Amino acid sequence: MLLRTFAVGLSALVLFSTAAQARGPIDLYSAAQRQLSFDSCAELFPAATPIKTATVPASMKPLALCSNSFAVLYSQTSKTPLLVVERLNARQLRDAKGEERTNHFYADPRIPVAGRAQLSDYRDQHPAMDRGHQSPAADAPSALAMAQSFALSNMVPQDPTNNRKIWSKVEADVRKFATRAGGDVYVFTGPLFDAGHGTIGDNKVWVPTRLFKLVYDASSQRAWAYVLPNAETRIQRPMDYEAFVKSTGLKLLGNLPVRGSVGRT
Repeated sequence: MLLRTFAVGLSALVLFSTAAQARGPIDLYSAAQRQLSFDSCAELFPAATPIKTATVPASMKPLALCSNSFAVLYSQTSKTPLLVVERLNARQLRDAKGEERTNHFYADPRIPVAGRAQLSDYRDQHPAMDRGHQSPAADAPSALAMAQSFALSNMVPQDPTNNRKIWSKVEADVRKFATRAGGDVYVFTGPLFDAGHGTIGDNKVWVPTRLFKLVYDASSQRAWAYVLPNAETRIQRPMDYEAFVKSTGLKLLGNLPVRGSVGRT
């Protein structure tokens, strides 16, 4: 087991460093993933129906970004994801347990330079901000998926205590649920920018005031969510889908049937 873990971690490092020495992180993405469309990752969305970028205000300059294990609805205005979508199941999460975290953060080369965050935006900030994964590295089922999870297009400026404690617990709870579920579980994660939100760095990366994670179990048609302040806080009981829509204004499940919440029918 230790040899396998070492080998997997080493392969991830080699993959990333080889790409960097060749043409850079762009080599982490297939030709289809460079097309700025959800066509190559539609299966990551419930009912294989991606969210349309046209539903996002044009002022946010949205882009569609596919990666191997998650999809990003990105804003060139906030220079953050607006929404990250994953499809989790027990098999994927078993594979993810064997992957070594790489910590090779990088600016997403698919995004025009003027619309993307840079590593420098997160340095020497007061107060300090973590590069907070929206699709967690711990969900990545392969070395390539792990490398892709460290793109800044999958990050938001996040309070360190929130990121490393409260939010980490939320992520672990979702993995536990998905491991026990009868089939695919779809997870929607993203930032909320309430009035008065701040920015960091020379590129003015927006700092979320709140973060959300919505879970949809396709088998049971149950949905539940967390909406937490981007600050040191206590974990709260998950809310049902109706309360999530009311709190955020986001009707992310469209016309999909929702027949209950976590822990009840």
